[in-house]
Amino acid sequence: METANRILDYFGSITPTEAFFWLFIQNILQFVLCIGGGLLLIKLFSKKRIYEAPDILSKKELLLAAGCVFFNSVVAFGGWLLWKEKVIVITRELDWTCLADTAILLLLMDLLMYITHRIVHIKGIYALVHRTHHIYENTRPLSLFVLSPLEVFGFGALWLLVLSFYSSSWLGIVLYLLLNATFGALGHIGVEPFPKSWIKIPLLQRLTTSTFHAQHHKEIDSNFGFYTDIWDRLFGSLNKAYQATFEQAASKS
Repeated sequence: METANRILDYFGSITPTEAFFWLFIQNILQFVLCIGGGLLLIKLFSKKRIYEAPDILSKKELLLAAGCVFFNSVVAFGGWLLWKEKVIVITRELDWTCLADTAILLLLMDLLMYITHRIVHIKGIYALVHRTHHIYENTRPLSLFVLSPLEVFGFGALWLLVLSFYSSSWLGIVLYLLLNATFGALGHIGVEPFPKSWIKIPLLQRLTTSTFHAQHHKEIDSNFGFYTDIWDRLFGSLNKAYQATFEQAASKS
């Protein structure tokens, strides 16, 4: 806790240029971990491919991903400015309430991102904001970062808005961001690392899988959730073949 407090104190004392530098480094590290972790999972579960393998990596994908890392850093810098102005309040508790913060952030963002995800699939808005992410139907780890600047700033603004209204502990935010990166990476690896029994286990079965988001890239009018399938089930947008597709991929050996 003392180390974390020192980090918060340090970020409260540095210049905007220094803050952007460190936030940019943090986003680069997140990018490396997501790509590296995704590639490792593909190697470990190569026989459990959900759909066909993606095409050869293109320069356009690399440029879009590099832009996403930079624009994510801009969003993080905006969060730093809001924190400095005390619009965003981060508490320093280190107890069970941190887990409650993570759960609240996860469920709240899951609902809000489901709603906005449905909105960006509306004709017209889709072409302007979200189509870039669907250029590549068969995904790879890098696909997580293949986004238009408008989408990066849109989802970033949603995250900062939530933090502006909900004062979370620093640990709650860190745990949420780690889970967010994990779910994002899993959704784009193109293989299914979870066992066939996963979607029959209470509570765990509500969490999204690699198959869940891979199916969304194939059939874009279904599976809009990010962390859970709760809202898709509630609003009738869950792909009817989801369970069968998951079991087929998870059963491969």
